[in-house]
Parts: sequence; C-alpha cells; structure tokens
Amino acid sequence: MKVFEDRFWTSRDGLKLHFRDYAGPEGGGGRLPVLCLHGLTRNARDFDVLAPRLAATHRVICPDLRGRGDSEYARDSATYTPMQYCDDVLALLEQEGVDRFVAIGTSLGGLMTMGLATVIPERIAGAVINDVGPWLEPMGLARIKDYVGQGRSFATWVHAARGLEDTQGAAHPGHTLDFWIGMAKRLMTVAGNGRVVFDYDMKIAEPFLALDVDDQPDLWPAWDALGAAKVTVVRGARSDLLSAATLDEMVRRIPSTEALTLPDVGHAPTLDEPESVAAIERLLARVDGGLG
Repeated sequence: MKVFEDRFWTSRDGLKLHFRDYAGPEGGGGRLPVLCLHGLTRNARDFDVLAPRLAATHRVICPDLRGRGDSEYARDSATYTPMQYCDDVLALLEQEGVDRFVAIGTSLGGLMTMGLATVIPERIAGAVINDVGPWLEPMGLARIKDYVGQGRSFATWVHAARGLEDTQGAAHPGHTLDFWIGMAKRLMTVAGNGRVVFDYDMKIAEPFLALDVDDQPDLWPAWDALGAAKVTVVRGARSDLLSAATLDEMVRRIPSTEALTLPDVGHAPTLDEPESVAAIERLLARVDGGLG
C-alpha cells in the first residue's frame, strides 16, 4: 500500500518537478512539515524508510531535484547547481503554502539547507545535516568526481547491487546483499532496454566536475545562518567528505548543535540507522516542544 501521494510543481524556468507527499496525521497534528533533500546522484526514494516513520507524526515532503527520479531533466546543464536547486525548492514551498519547516538534508541536500538558511533563516525551525559541512574534504570530492555522470548499466538488480558494493563498500562495510539491492533500488531504475541504470541525468556532473576541490567558496556564513534553528549533524566516522575537525568547528560556532558520529559508516549515512532515527526524532521533539 502506497503511503505517499505523487505530486508535482513547476520550477520558475518551466520544468515539471516531482515530489512525494506523505500527508502525516490529519490536520498536521499542530507540527511543522519535514522537507527531505537528497544527495547529488540520489532522489526522493532515498527517504523511503525514514519518511513513512516520520509521517506518523509529521507531514513529510520529499522532492526529486531537477534531473533526478520523476522530475524533468534540465534543458541547460548549467542549471544543475545548488543555487538553482534552492530556487526550485522555494517554488515548491510557495505552491504548498509551507511557511516554516524542518529540513533533513543529505550531502548536497545539507548544502541546500544551509543555502536556504541564507535567504529564509526565519522559516527553518530545525535542520538535520547529514555528512556535509561548510568545508568539503578534497579527497571526498575527488572520489565523487570519479563516479558521477559515468552512466554505467547492469543486467540485473544483483549485478547493480554488486556494482554499488564495489564502489561504496568502504563506506558501508559488512552489509548483506539485501542491503545493497535496497540501495540499488533507491538509486537506480530500469531503462527501456531492460538494463538497470542510475536514475539521474548524467549531465548533472558537468557543473560539479568544474568545481575546484582546493578552491571552494566560503560556506561558513551559510552554516552560521542556521544559528537560530535547532540543528543536528550526523557524520559517518569513515566519512571522506566531512572531517571530525570541520564538525568540531561547526559545533563551536553553533554550540546548541547535536553532533552524532556513527562508527563504521562513511559517506553518507542512510539515516535508517537506529542512532540516526533516534537523533532525528529528538530534533523533531525539540522543535515540536518549542512551538507552544
């Protein structure tokens, strides 16, 4: 049984974009909606375990960013940028009449959350930032550059799962084939020729590949913009993108931040881990408790 509704909105440059709408309790239960923002090569299915759980108490909105999942591909690959993604999300929030919300952002989605905080800080009541920060480790960026936009395909879901394990096994050691098949089904789809392919426009790689890993923009003001929100940062202890030193500085700048480091996990935690779920539920309770 489907626990969400497939819905759409239109970007300001005319793209038809898709989101999953988990309605939550009737009337919203007096709680703010949760906006789940996925990573670079991912889509709304990234939250297909977490979102139904959160929907027991909150409305949950999971967009497919442009070029991913059931959203249209961009006509101009130069629009595959965090700034454009944030503008798309602002159009979604406007359509849905969402004033204040809690954001959960994985990797790129975490950067988007910080970006949104620079323009609408008063509307972000809480934020979960998953394995990303204002400084991105060059080694992790280089690793992502090695695989994004490669366009690999696989004969079966098992082949796809094994392919993912080959490239991401160091980030999620010791998992079973079922785990990797589940991840494959979040990240991939079946193409018209029957092959299993990644569910995104390969052209999303073009602006990303142009990024100089050693000359990054200063994102610390974007992190500081979350200072009035209730914030949790989840980090994988094996992460090659968010270092322990960067996380320490994030907490120094916003001391109320709850920092959770997961052992034996790299980039990025799935947010299905019991510790992650518990931390997210604690954050929502902090936000909900402050509404009265």
